[in-house]
Amino acid sequence: MLAAFELYGVSHIGALACLTTVTMLMVLRCRKDPHSARAKSALTLLAFCCFAAYPINQAAWESVGGAMTLDSAIPLHLCDIAAFLCGFALITRRPFLCELSYFWGLAGTFQGLLTPDLGFDFPHPVFLAFFLQHGVVVITALLLPLGLGWRPRQGAWIKSFGWLLCYAAIAFIVNLTLGTNFGFLLRKPTRASLLDIMPDWPVYILFMICIGVLIFFLLGLPYRKAKQK
Repeated sequence: MLAAFELYGVSHIGALACLTTVTMLMVLRCRKDPHSARAKSALTLLAFCCFAAYPINQAAWESVGGAMTLDSAIPLHLCDIAAFLCGFALITRRPFLCELSYFWGLAGTFQGLLTPDLGFDFPHPVFLAFFLQHGVVVITALLLPLGLGWRPRQGAWIKSFGWLLCYAAIAFIVNLTLGTNFGFLLRKPTRASLLDIMPDWPVYILFMICIGVLIFFLLGLPYRKAKQK
């Protein structure tokens, strides 16, 4: 029988180390020559993984007989949408898609890697699928500015946060209608997360909004200062 997931246990630290290594290698390769055959192959593979992350996650649950719920069947979690956005951002390099990938990936999905809502440890298929899905988003979010030279436009952090609020509004309506918990807008995750240090619902929603504004602002700050210089 596989062990339950342990927050910051050996497998968790190992997964984070692997993702960090892959990120560094891809950034270095793209900075050296983004048009080389190796860089293009790596970017193509990363884009494929972004699109394949959701079906791989579904297959992982089905392979182990996991109970399929609306929360897991509908791709409306922020990380599900972010993965698709990252795939299109890598292919098209459209500023809007790159901005959402960057801000949503580092402000939201990155937190999922640090405090996973996960009940299965390595080498469970669900464990592998979880870190694949969240990992490709964070890798893309870092690769765009550090490896591919992309920069957010002026005021991008405000617009990206505005679109995040739109997502939250839609997810909240869906949650009330279907009894789901997309975005953890109706209740906190069952496992340890940063929400545990916040007040109960609905007050923690306000805390999430305030913290989100701060994180989005800080993520956009380095590029704002660079443009001023």
